[in-house]
Amino acid sequence: MARHLVAHNRPVFEQLHPKIYGTAVGLVVWFALSAWILFDRQSAVGLPLAMVSLLLFVAVMLPWLLSRIWKRHRLPLDQHEDSVSFQDWKAGDLAVWGSRLHSMHAAIDMLLPLAAVAFGLTAIGIVFLICAHTGP
Repeated sequence: MARHLVAHNRPVFEQLHPKIYGTAVGLVVWFALSAWILFDRQSAVGLPLAMVSLLLFVAVMLPWLLSRIWKRHRLPLDQHEDSVSFQDWKAGDLAVWGSRLHSMHAAIDMLLPLAAVAFGLTAIGIVFLICAHTGP
């Protein structure tokens, strides 16, 4: 049997670190920009791109606005700011639905689909441009 060290005294956090949310927003912006830059070549594409951009804008702004409202209307006992460094956060665990998950694994689980979509759309757009310029 393999022996694995189990860290019993790791801190448990209830929220993702703000840098993870910033990275997620950056990946959404990457997705929108790559769609506009690489696929806006015809007049019929502008309206669908505008609708997708509006949907992504709402998907980013709604949680941000709700978090700002939540922070403003906290109970007096919950007024302390939890400013945890990213190094401390990534060394701990994250409480997920009554269970515990290593913080970095939770961050990867959240960011991997966004990164796959953003980078995949960029790759497809580059191939699309290469085919458009080399075709008849």
